[in-house]
Amino acid sequence: MFKQALVNGISLAYRDEGSGPVLLLIHGFPLTHAMWNLQIEEFKRSYHIIAPDLRGFGQSGGGNLEQFGTVDQYADDLAALLDTPGLSGQKVIVMGLSMGGYVAFAFWRRYARRVRALILCDTRSGPDTEEGKQDRYKLIEQVRQRGASPAAETMVPKLFAPETYNTRPDLVGEMAGLIERNNPAGIVYAAGALAARPDSTPDLKHITVPCLVVVGQHDALTPVERSREIVQELPDWQLSIVPHAGHMPNLENPAFFNQAVETFLRGVEKTNASSAF
Repeated sequence: MFKQALVNGISLAYRDEGSGPVLLLIHGFPLTHAMWNLQIEEFKRSYHIIAPDLRGFGQSGGGNLEQFGTVDQYADDLAALLDTPGLSGQKVIVMGLSMGGYVAFAFWRRYARRVRALILCDTRSGPDTEEGKQDRYKLIEQVRQRGASPAAETMVPKLFAPETYNTRPDLVGEMAGLIERNNPAGIVYAAGALAARPDSTPDLKHITVPCLVVVGQHDALTPVERSREIVQELPDWQLSIVPHAGHMPNLENPAFFNQAVETFLRGVEKTNASSAF
């Protein structure tokens, strides 16, 4: 079911499916909740899925998009969404990919008491390099001048493993369409937030909940080495490297990805059940 909630002065659009423990899905840049469609269908049988379009993306409002955003603002929006009737007071499992991982780190810093577990997909804990920041600012100027198309042109070839990009034109085209239909102002707002995001590496050793780190074997944007660096600092972690996948393993190899997540979630539920006695 697609819903709208008024949070922090904007209308936030989100998928609300299933019942059970809450699984919050945070999409990557510059996409929408629709990148999680395969996971929504898989996990709604056992979990209460909340999959929002972040501020300025998809069908969500943006408020003041004239200035750059922050990952903290995205986290605050999600916390406010989780305060709506039927969700308030529940701890959630947070799964974020790429930008969604950066927002997940911010959510942990600000709302740790509300987190049962973290699933960090194809992301990194460190900030942008200076070169990375300059690339984002170049993209911002291109989007301001030409709309969302430069974001699709820049990002889509980097999202997939070469195998996927060359053999799955349907999937490549679908993701390009998601990007091109986004509000250009929302893309600019997000790119500014990513360029200015803080270093989350010092926080890793304080994340006491179970964590699953997932990465595509051929991810060029956030290589496997970045995921190995994350788990070296986490107290309670699992690492899953998804074969035949790049930056979007949930779409490139969904069977493997979903199985890794399902196995992790079963462990989380078993641990919670044991601690109740």
